[in-house]
Order: sequence, then C-alpha cells, then structure tokens
Amino acid sequence: MIRLDNVKVEFGEFLALKGIDMNVKKGEFFTLLGPSGCGKTTTLRSITGFITPTSGTVSVAEEDITHLEVEKRNIGMVFQNYALFPTMTVFENIAFGLKVKKVSKEEIKERVMEIGRKVDLSEEQMQKKVNELSGGQQQRVAIARALVTSPSIICLDEPLSNLDAKLRVQLRNELKELQRKFGITTIYVTHDQEEALTLSDRIAVFNKGQIEQIGRPDEIYNHSQTEFVCNFIGDINKLDDAFLKRAGIETGKACYIRLERLYVNAKKPYHIDFGPATVVSSEYNGLYIKYTLEADGSIFKVIEKNSGTDIYDIGQIVNVSFDPKNIMMY
Repeated sequence: MIRLDNVKVEFGEFLALKGIDMNVKKGEFFTLLGPSGCGKTTTLRSITGFITPTSGTVSVAEEDITHLEVEKRNIGMVFQNYALFPTMTVFENIAFGLKVKKVSKEEIKERVMEIGRKVDLSEEQMQKKVNELSGGQQQRVAIARALVTSPSIICLDEPLSNLDAKLRVQLRNELKELQRKFGITTIYVTHDQEEALTLSDRIAVFNKGQIEQIGRPDEIYNHSQTEFVCNFIGDINKLDDAFLKRAGIETGKACYIRLERLYVNAKKPYHIDFGPATVVSSEYNGLYIKYTLEADGSIFKVIEKNSGTDIYDIGQIVNVSFDPKNIMMY
C-alpha cells in the first residue's frame, strides 16, 4: 500500500536518507526502528509530507504522492508530544480536523462521539480540557483526533516515549488492540527494541540513513542479517577467540549468540558441551535471572527462566552447553 523507491533526503551537505526502499502492506503494523539520528523520523515525515525527498518517490495505493500537500494525503499523524491544544476540550481537539474540512456540525458531533467511544473516552472526559487528563488519556485523544477524519494510514512518532515504564507497557497493548480494531495501516517510529518486537507485524531497522533489514520480529531477532541488527536488537554475547577455541569453533568471523541460547546445567547437554564456568554475578528479573559467567578468561551472559528453585550463587561452578546453529556469524 505504501511504497518508497530510492528515497533520498539531503539537509545541506548532510545526506539524511541514503536511498530508502520500503513496501508496507495494507492493514500492516510496520515499525521504523533505530537509534537517534538514524533516519526513521525523516522517513516518516517524507511519507506524511512534512519533508519533500531530494529524490525518489513515495506512493500510496500506486499513486505518486511525493509532492502532494500534507492535507491531501489522507494520513493521520500522532506526534511524540501529542501536539494537543491545551485550552480546548477533548471534544474540540478531536473535532479540529473535521472543522478544517468544513464538515457539518451534526456530522462532527456524531463522528467525534463515535470515535471517542471506540478509544474508551467517556462523555464526561470529552468535555474536559486535555491538560486535566492523564498521559494515557491524552494519548487516546491524539489517536482519536488522527482517526476521526477516516485516514487510510496513521503514522505515530514515538508516542509512548514521554510516559513512565508501567504506563508504556499498558498503552502499547491498548495501541495494538486499537490498530487491530480499526484495521488501519500503521507506521510506527520508535528506538525501543522491546516495543518494536511486541507491536509490529514487520520491522525496518535503520542505521545511519539506510535500512539494514526488514522482516518479522522473529526474523529480525533470530536471523539478524547484519552485525548492526544483531547488536541493536536485544541482549547478545559477542564470543571472543578464547570462547570459540574452547568450544572447538574456528571461523575467522565475528560470532554472536543470544543469552537464552546458552544452557546452564541442562539435563541433556546440547551439541557443544562447553564445560564448566563460574558464576560472577546475577540479576533477578522475576520471570528470568541473568547470570554473568566466566570461563578461562571469557566473560559471557546467560538467561535462565526463573523456576523458583535452581538459583545459582556467585562463585558456583555450572556447566554450559549450546547448539552451534544458534551462533550468528558476520
């Protein structure tokens, strides 16, 4: 539905986007993920029309919209700070886009109240000023305002970044449910890997103005195509030469393995029985425990599911094994 072909964006002598190729399917939750300054927000703004690419094309439903005005693109936008009008009521904020389009008062009231119900805003809340609402309620107002004009696409630029951790998790679940309910094509920008993995149908990982990999969350995590993606997504061990030598592996490549793919005291050791290692430290996280281990000068980490019984002490000797097919090489 949304297609970017060799999109480049220059700011003076700085090349912010180095030729972005991307194809987003209708109804898909598609996330642009990467560190600050990598080009993900610039890509989003090129889609919405706030930035005109230096070259390349942006198309929606096979129509070239590269130079189309923002207001003619039928794209809803939710900004990082929500960009709500603090002196207006919730109703007036949501109705703003419809008033700009000169929709009748009767239709505005009907559509605003309907969208308010769909995002769980009560009639009482609709009459409040937005600065009287919680962060989560303000987010729902911003989403309702973006959806009330019936856009074909909604774009969200880090909408959860200003919230505390607990509320972020709660609202990210609500956000996904809303997207499923409306079935709307969604472009989502974030630097948070966990957020991207839990929300997305597919993810584009950005680095220095270009896309390193596009794929489903499981593909991005389990089959990282580049060393950057491998390091950026989740926690990982880079295996040093001493570790590889002890395991009998000689590749001449950079080797990595996910923490949960190293097994401690497995009842049936995996293909490579790495042997004993010493527990250096541990981090208790409720659902799992992260251990730092040392063996012959090699430091590496493992994650063990918290069974409530086997918690290893610092200084304890444990046996480590793994399947070599889980090593990612670059």
